[in-house]
Amino acid sequence: MFDKIQSTEFAQINVAYNRVFRPGRLSVGLVLPLEAYAVGAEPSLRGHLDAARKAEDFGFAALWLRDVPFNVPSFGDPGQVFDPFVYLGALATVTDRIALGTSSVILPLRHPAHVAKTAATADVLSGGRLLLGVASGDRPEEYPAMNQSYDDRGARFRDSMDYIRAVGSDYPTHEGAQGILSGGIDLLPKPHGTRLPMLITGGSQQTPDWVAQNGDGWMTYPRSAAAQGRVIVDYRRRVKAAGQPEKPVMQSLYVDIVADPAAPPRPIHLGFQSGVDFLRGYLREIETLGVNHVALNLRFNQAPIDTTLEHLADTVLPDFC
Repeated sequence: MFDKIQSTEFAQINVAYNRVFRPGRLSVGLVLPLEAYAVGAEPSLRGHLDAARKAEDFGFAALWLRDVPFNVPSFGDPGQVFDPFVYLGALATVTDRIALGTSSVILPLRHPAHVAKTAATADVLSGGRLLLGVASGDRPEEYPAMNQSYDDRGARFRDSMDYIRAVGSDYPTHEGAQGILSGGIDLLPKPHGTRLPMLITGGSQQTPDWVAQNGDGWMTYPRSAAAQGRVIVDYRRRVKAAGQPEKPVMQSLYVDIVADPAAPPRPIHLGFQSGVDFLRGYLREIETLGVNHVALNLRFNQAPIDTTLEHLADTVLPDFC
């Protein structure tokens, strides 16, 4: 058993943050689009808004959108195709309760004033349901297309985070590489809650101490239980050493759920194929390791998505509500 630092309280930030992330508990969300599509193919996006409504009705905690400016064929995945902020607005109009998250906005490819304004707008329009995952980006081909350098994206990521935090206050003063705010102008709207909840993805070209100190939580990837337990303990120790309040950890997970509930696991890209019994046990295990939210990606699911969502709602979600 790991010497785990147990979260006791998370900061009160907005509705989504404090519904999705609960100390010592795991919640379950979904990565959009809610459909299966092959490597190198584009999702059809047929019925995507109906699928989002069904996910909310079934009781999933969050919907997650990726920021993929260009379809880079070597990566084999164009994401959900739509711009994430426009899509957040559409989702906010067809849902009422489910959290709406980005996983993740590529800060070095967007001006932080635009990110802050669009994110705050989505947060206000959805009644505080935004979770802003941010990252430094990992597709080198996108950077020259926007006349940006790839090698210094870590520095621009830090500068963007500082800028977005600054414009959350009234008539801010701030000086950074991407702009100077002298206190004579203001950026509206302000977030619905105390601030935009910003979760840092992976390392984002930063030191582990910087990630622990500056994010409102950490978004990471699936690992073995032993490895995941170690990195979560390390993250929370760094948070504590920085004098920060406890912060949540979330992870992604690709799954392909088969009809036989007792079917054993078989590895797939960043996840596994299995029956619901193994999935339920896996989720219980990562909950004990300190994971507060898992975002399931059904891209490689072979059963009809509607059937799988209902199956998960009946057999898995009751343990993680």
